[in-house]
Amino acid sequence: MASFRAFLNSPVGPKTTHFWGPVANWGFVLAGLVDMQKPPEMISGNMTAAMCIYSALFMRFAWMVQPRNYLLLACHASNETVQLYQLSRWATAQGYLEEKKEKNESK
Repeated sequence: MASFRAFLNSPVGPKTTHFWGPVANWGFVLAGLVDMQKPPEMISGNMTAAMCIYSALFMRFAWMVQPRNYLLLACHASNETVQLYQLSRWATAQGYLEEKKEKNESK
């Protein structure tokens, strides 16, 4: 019970935005996972790239803020992974990755 009380009152516990912000941000990860089932033609390359930059910046923030916010870091690392995968699906569908592949095969 004492350890739960310590977590409850900690600087990154559920009484702070350091807890609820990352919890809310897991919605981005879930949305990205659901979007994996959709055709790549529906992916917005600009928005996906913006989400990659957003998550990269917030990973750095989560690492640099004191106390370190590991929940936020995990959330944005997961989102970065999902968004990079989505960006690769979009780039493949747009033909950006196929050109490189063809050039490598001709060598």
